[in-house]
Amino acid sequence: MQELTVQDIIAATEGTLVCGTLDAVIKNISTDSREMQSSGLFVPLVAERDGHNYICSAFENGADAVIVHKDVEGVPDGKTVVRVKDTLKALGDIARYYMDKYRVPVISITGSVGKTTTKDLMHAAVSAKYKTLKTQNNYNNDIGVPKTVFGLEKEHERAVIEMGMNHFGEISYLAGIVKPDAAVITNIGMSHIENLGSREGIFKAKMEITENFTEKNTLIVNGDDDYLSTVNKNAPYKVVYYGITNPENDVYAKDIVNNGLHGMEFTVCADGEETRVTVTQPGPHNVYNALAAVCAGRYFGVSLEDCAKGISECRYTENRLAVEEANGVQIIKDFYNASPSSMRVALEVLSYAEGRRKTAVLGDMLEMGSYAEDAHYALGEAVVKNGVDVLITAGKNAELIAKGAADNGMKNIFSFADTDAAAEFVRNEVKEGDAVLIKASHGMKFEKIYQIIK
Repeated sequence: MQELTVQDIIAATEGTLVCGTLDAVIKNISTDSREMQSSGLFVPLVAERDGHNYICSAFENGADAVIVHKDVEGVPDGKTVVRVKDTLKALGDIARYYMDKYRVPVISITGSVGKTTTKDLMHAAVSAKYKTLKTQNNYNNDIGVPKTVFGLEKEHERAVIEMGMNHFGEISYLAGIVKPDAAVITNIGMSHIENLGSREGIFKAKMEITENFTEKNTLIVNGDDDYLSTVNKNAPYKVVYYGITNPENDVYAKDIVNNGLHGMEFTVCADGEETRVTVTQPGPHNVYNALAAVCAGRYFGVSLEDCAKGISECRYTENRLAVEEANGVQIIKDFYNASPSSMRVALEVLSYAEGRRKTAVLGDMLEMGSYAEDAHYALGEAVVKNGVDVLITAGKNAELIAKGAADNGMKNIFSFADTDAAAEFVRNEVKEGDAVLIKASHGMKFEKIYQIIK
């Protein structure tokens, strides 16, 4: 993080100095008292626990300043306290101020499925030419985006920042902090449909990323998506389409080769140029993800060849459809999140495991609302279609996946009420030589099952 002062913090938050000095230097900002360092600013948030209860701990661990929206006592001599109306809002205000102060060109990404993998690929493409900041892990919400912004250092020339949401207004808020020069929307699926009502609602929420766009901005979208293909090219900003099936896309793929669990190859075409691209992550969906990355790279002036080279060397965030071998078992782990489309993609990837018994361990897809029953049941057909030999489910809604598979003729099905019970069954069921897919929403805590197999 580059330096701010307490005066900067007050300017950003419209806060009031309770004690301390305005010229105190801030070199790191954290919402976790355990992570504090010298010259640090502690931001106590109120969630399951009230961060204000850990202010003393933050000071003990090295913090020199804290912002609060409650009265605090026992502040050590020489420490600084700034009072604000709300610490979470203040966190965003400071990030906005920091971004304005140390600005570099930014491309943001959102979408229903594939955000993190596409972000990794975009970063790889842009990094072929520029020192580039990217969102780490799943830091894509109202806490994570500010944390990402504070990672912007002097050496960074570009930034790739991921934005997630599950309610209206969240993308608008995050875009207001980052103020992206360009944005990518990967697709419009059913993730968080419980809160947004319909795919049309999800489309509207994702498009909030363009609220402040002018003719100087660029929106990059999947032209094969039925909703995103309706984005008007006559919008007050530039629109770039990528895809496969639509020949009118600005950037498109042809001569696609599926190398199973070893990834994908294709030729990318853009502005009369062509080059071969290799993606080491499996699944045809990664052709779309890589095309978005090419568009991001080209937006920043990276050549088609350099984009392809960066993509081939991409380092991916863990637990997103990653393939590894442990104890003679081929593990396909993807348990950060789950939606109907990502479940189908994962099952297709499992089908590439030739010569092995294929086991799918599937759990509930959360935040599906009234769509939950039909969406889970429909996945049963996909399980059978992709040649799964053994189906193990965990969770109430996942029982409907089992029912759908049984109704389509599958026999080897085992359902459990929760993850712990499924994990104990997996301990004895999975054997050397198997291929196992582990897939569920993050709230199901399927990392337990992964650790048992590992």
